[in-house]
Amino acid sequence: MLDLDMSPYGVFVWSSWAISAAALAAISLRALIAARRWKRELDRLEEASK
Repeated sequence: MLDLDMSPYGVFVWSSWAISAAALAAISLRALIAARRWKRELDRLEEASK
């Protein structure tokens, strides 16, 4: 059986997990946005060189 009761430390543990998940999501989103921007710039430069 899964026991998620962490008594006095629960707030700290669960908030730490939430902050970590939010940070990872933000980093991933930022990388995705940057990759799309770089791809558009590359396409633009390739088109301009033709």
